Amino acid sequence: MEAVGSTKLTKPQMLAFTAAWLGWAFDGLDGFMYTLIAQPLVAKLIHATGPTDPRIGPTAALIQAVFLVGWALGGAVFGWVGDRIGRTKTLNLTICFYAVFTGLSFFATEWWHLLIFRFLAALGIGGEWAAGAALVSETLPSRFRHWASAILQSGYMTGMILAAFTVKGLKNYDHQYVFLVGVLPALFTLWIRKAVPEPEEWVEKSKSEQPKLRALFSPAVRGTTIKVLALSTICLLGAWTVLYFSTALIRKHPDMQGLPKATVDDYVGNAVIVFTLWNIVGNFFTALVTKLIGYRNGFVLMLSIALVVFILGFSQPRGLAESQLWINSAAFFGLGVFSAFPLYFPRYSQPSYAPRGQGSATTQEEW
Repeated sequence: MEAVGSTKLTKPQMLAFTAAWLGWAFDGLDGFMYTLIAQPLVAKLIHATGPTDPRIGPTAALIQAVFLVGWALGGAVFGWVGDRIGRTKTLNLTICFYAVFTGLSFFATEWWHLLIFRFLAALGIGGEWAAGAALVSETLPSRFRHWASAILQSGYMTGMILAAFTVKGLKNYDHQYVFLVGVLPALFTLWIRKAVPEPEEWVEKSKSEQPKLRALFSPAVRGTTIKVLALSTICLLGAWTVLYFSTALIRKHPDMQGLPKATVDDYVGNAVIVFTLWNIVGNFFTALVTKLIGYRNGFVLMLSIALVVFILGFSQPRGLAESQLWINSAAFFGLGVFSAFPLYFPRYSQPSYAPRGQGSATTQEEW
């Protein structure tokens, strides 16, 4: 048992955090790789007449939209599963799930094949996000929460960087080959099964009757559920506007037209690595802000600045270099806010939560 006030994590806590971080990194790898190659890959699958074929954009966006729906459903479904079978088991299950269906995307010969495979992969990706967040939330002491949340979120960003390097490394091959790399995370589950125990908090909870899904909308917590859904939706809309459309903006920019595939892939990969690094810095900035002024005020500040960046940065055509500066700024504020999600939402959603000044000493520690 950890000593009260200790500044060190125990071995089980370190193992749980490492497993969640790596799981999120593989989430980022498998979740983001399609975004990097969406336009040219869809053009091939729909047998487009050329890069300006009007069917490319809507079809590529539809596949991404269905992916996000799958992500949301996966978080709900596997969140329920995690309550029943355990966080570590669910972590294993979801990683294998999205690794398999990401790999199967290699075999897509029609655009709707890819849509189905991406939807199924998204179920696992969303489920792993939920399982990893719950695992860490139930394992780490609250005093580590701000910085641990930023580090955990950086795992997804690291996976995005790995996706960019994958596309750059395979720039001389057909775009679908990148999906084969997405199978590798399944091997990671071999370590999780042996090394990572279930959190004690879940073990204790599992001994009692688990709440039904409809309990989320019971009078006691309905308001919290609606607020969490609304905030998550707002943040995800902003985040995936940056993540999806920034790469499309770069690929379709007039300065990129007529360049060889390998050159364009290389440039897009470099741009993604840069704005992802800014995103990671934004994660830690958000952690600092929320530590100083609280989570609610931190959300308001970061999202307000992100709104200004979106309006000023993307309201008119800009040169390629200037566009990248605004993309980096959007990543810093609009995506950096996600570092407040992993360990805040699981605690905030508990009925025992109360705003600062209205709760117990434990509540004060949450802040």
